[in-house]
This record gives sequence, C-alpha cells and structure tokens, in this order.
Amino acid sequence: TAPGPRSYTTLRDEAVKLFNSLQQLESERDPVPLMQGVLQTCLDLPPLVDEIYCQLVKQTTEPPAPGGQGDLHYWQLLTCMSCTFLPSPPVLRFLRFHLDRTENHFPASEMAKYACFIREALEKTKGRECVPSLEEIVMLMQRQEMICTVHCPGAPACSVAISSHTTAEEVAQELVSRLGLSQSPNLFALYEQSRRREQPVGSATLLADVLTRFE
Repeated sequence: TAPGPRSYTTLRDEAVKLFNSLQQLESERDPVPLMQGVLQTCLDLPPLVDEIYCQLVKQTTEPPAPGGQGDLHYWQLLTCMSCTFLPSPPVLRFLRFHLDRTENHFPASEMAKYACFIREALEKTKGRECVPSLEEIVMLMQRQEMICTVHCPGAPACSVAISSHTTAEEVAQELVSRLGLSQSPNLFALYEQSRRREQPVGSATLLADVLTRFE
C-alpha cells in the first residue's frame, strides 16, 4: 500500500530516527521499504530534506568499502532523493561538489554512474506530490526508466517508458504521435481511473506521482 498519514514528534526526534534508519540501511537486505519511509518523512517534514542530503553525502564520503553493498545503498537513496526533492542552494552546491569529487576519484565505478545520474536528475526535479512508489524506487536503484501502460479507446494498450520527471502532457503527445493523430483537431489528455472515480490528469502532473497513488 502507499504510505499513509503518519504522526510525528519533534523535528529533532525525527532527525534522530532518520539517522538510525540510515544506519540500518547499510545492512538491510531489502532496502526499498526503508528508503520509501525515509522519503515519506522528508515529504511530510520538509526541514529534514537538507539534513538527509548532508547525512548521505557524509556516508558516501570515504566509505570503508567503496562500491560495497552498504555504500551503494546510500547512493541509491541519494538517487531517490534527487528525483524527489531539491535541497537548499547551499546544500545543492555542497552536493554537486561531492558528485564531482566522486566521479574524479572513482571514474567508471558504480558510484560515479550514480553521481552522474543524480546530477542530471537535479536539473529536472521540481518537487513531488508523492514519494516514489516501490516500483519506482527499484527502477531508480538500477538507474532505469519505468514502463507505464496506457489504455487508449479503440486502440491496443500502449507501453510508454517514463522517468521520475515525465509529465502527463509529454506522454499524451507521444501517444498522439504513435497513433497517427498529430493532425487531428481534437484535444487529448490522460485520465486516471479507479473503482470510485475517473478524472483527467493535469498536463503538468508527473506520471510517477499518479503511479504512486495507484500503488
């Protein structure tokens, strides 16, 4: 199920809990739910976003086992953070310096590949309504796009590759092109449908947020 409403204590207490979660992340066999929990706390408590970015930079600076499982778990969470939240300008500068340093010290390594992916993501991230779904987190850990299935009236379902930054308008335009409707005078939009309702998806809405709501 998608993360539901939570109750929180003080920011200081929640920061300590997040720090403990990061320590646990290093040895976690299935880190995806833990990562989603960290992301959800940051979404609910925005002042903690910078704190987590700084903690992740610290954990991925001169790790005891560069490129080991624990180190990569931190890089994977940092990847998810970069596709969900923008840090404050000072922390963003600090983060970019860290990414450059990692690519210079460990060229062609997995860490360098994550650093490159994160830098590109930060150029596109504008903020999310929802944290990444479990499926999205898995794909981000692999630095891959998700496959979204769109059902079109009078045509077979279409599979579309989307990233964390793909909007409903971009997908609608791609489908219009695929279906040969570019010259049609009609307007096209995406709709999300559940058991209770059907409603249009706003053109600027991120498809990844829609998928999280369906999770």
